Amino acid sequence: MILNRVLFTLLVLLSFSLKAQITEPELDVLVEKTMKTFNVPGIAVGIVKDGKLVVAKGYGVSNINTKQKVDANTLFGIASNSKSFTAAALGILVDEGKLNWDDKVIKYLPEFKMYNDYVTQEFTIRDLLTHRSGLGLGAGDLMIWPDGHNFTPNDIVKNIQYLKPVSGFRTKYDYDNLLYVIAGEVVAKVSGKSWCDFVEERIMKPIGMKNSAASWNRLKDTTNVIVPHVPVSGKLQVIKRYTNPIFDAAAGLYTSVNDLSNWLILQMNEGKINDQVIFSKEVHHDMWTSQTILPQRNAYPYTSNFKTYGLGWQLMDINGHLQVSHTGGLDGIVTQTIMIPDIKLGIIVLTNQQSGAAFNSISNTIKDSYLGLPKFDHLTYLSQERKNKEDDAEKITAEVWETVAKNLKDKNLNVDYKNFTGTFKDNWFGEVVLYEKKGKLYFTSKRSPRLTGEVFYYKGNNLVVKWNIRSFDADAYIFFDLDANGKLNHFKMKAISPLTDFSYDFHDLDFIKSEQ
Repeated sequence: MILNRVLFTLLVLLSFSLKAQITEPELDVLVEKTMKTFNVPGIAVGIVKDGKLVVAKGYGVSNINTKQKVDANTLFGIASNSKSFTAAALGILVDEGKLNWDDKVIKYLPEFKMYNDYVTQEFTIRDLLTHRSGLGLGAGDLMIWPDGHNFTPNDIVKNIQYLKPVSGFRTKYDYDNLLYVIAGEVVAKVSGKSWCDFVEERIMKPIGMKNSAASWNRLKDTTNVIVPHVPVSGKLQVIKRYTNPIFDAAAGLYTSVNDLSNWLILQMNEGKINDQVIFSKEVHHDMWTSQTILPQRNAYPYTSNFKTYGLGWQLMDINGHLQVSHTGGLDGIVTQTIMIPDIKLGIIVLTNQQSGAAFNSISNTIKDSYLGLPKFDHLTYLSQERKNKEDDAEKITAEVWETVAKNLKDKNLNVDYKNFTGTFKDNWFGEVVLYEKKGKLYFTSKRSPRLTGEVFYYKGNNLVVKWNIRSFDADAYIFFDLDANGKLNHFKMKAISPLTDFSYDFHDLDFIKSEQ
């Protein structure tokens, strides 16, 4: 009798589990609706369960011009999902006794220097990976973003000393890219191999990521690769791909759901796959151990008791389950990886447009189905949330450009642009030039020449710059102030729209006019 009850209970639980999991037709409908709602041309989805890839599908097209279809082998740039590979690379070196997480960075890169001498002396390998440096969100990212600049990793190591902290060392989470670039330099210095060589040879090839590469520039076959897309004035456009190798250790990998699934299987099996140990259980536990506390914002519709960052992974509680995850974004590409280790579930969503709401709609719905949670319309909720944010941003940007338009029509307003012209220098970003041509004012950066655009008068001593490349969606204020002699020889900047990508960190710039 007791045995029969146990069997009955197991059958009920199994029935519930099978019923809860999203079916392939349901997934197809979800992804198609998501692509339509958020104007995403192509998406690939992978689901890993109990150590196996159980779903691997492509949807839509990799390129709106060629109409090539997305499949499970289509390669996407996974952007900051690459950061966990950098953490693992350092973990392998820890396993080999070649470094320790709490070694000082200056032990390996003596030229490394932060704004504060104490921070320089105390900064560890662990600090490179945990977004707690004291620097602001995306500080210094204009040395890597947008593409087309001439900065090098050595420039980042040298120039990071000029970035002023916005919080105390190790007191606050602020997402950082530059320190992962520097972490890649540590891998190279300690291993004697480039970051790309090390990651491909010690991680990617052994776990079967055979069609992938650590950088766009190292792909041997590009016949099945997405192109990035951005909506410009409501119309989807193919844009130039980010290809600069400076970003590789922070955001360089190109891979597919078929290949990337092996990375999630390795992670959920504590560093082991197909009888190969890539890194030890101890290193795996280090990477999945909370290092930095994140602000606990609304996790609706889930309940969440904590949110932290480990080493290359974000960690949080979802309705009592540990979720290990990361996202990644480049121009026209956003991606997501999620693991819920206690039910051995992994989710991969790769897209060729830059709407984070799209991948969240899909991954959350899949997650809910495997956790047996009540159905929730993530697509509608996230779509409305996105619309609210876009509407708020539109009000701000519309006011600015309406003011500019009125100024251009005001015959009583005489703005002498010569007062604003000259060459101006920031300590880490270098020189920019404001110059007048045929009665108009223009801005151009010497080291990042794609940041070029027309400058318009706004209010007081404030101007706005409208970038020539409209897909940036990053127009910015220019705030001039008077020096002791009453000259306009100094200015700062700030993005106009609150939705501007944080890597356009204009607010970290401080320009002084160069002496003629």
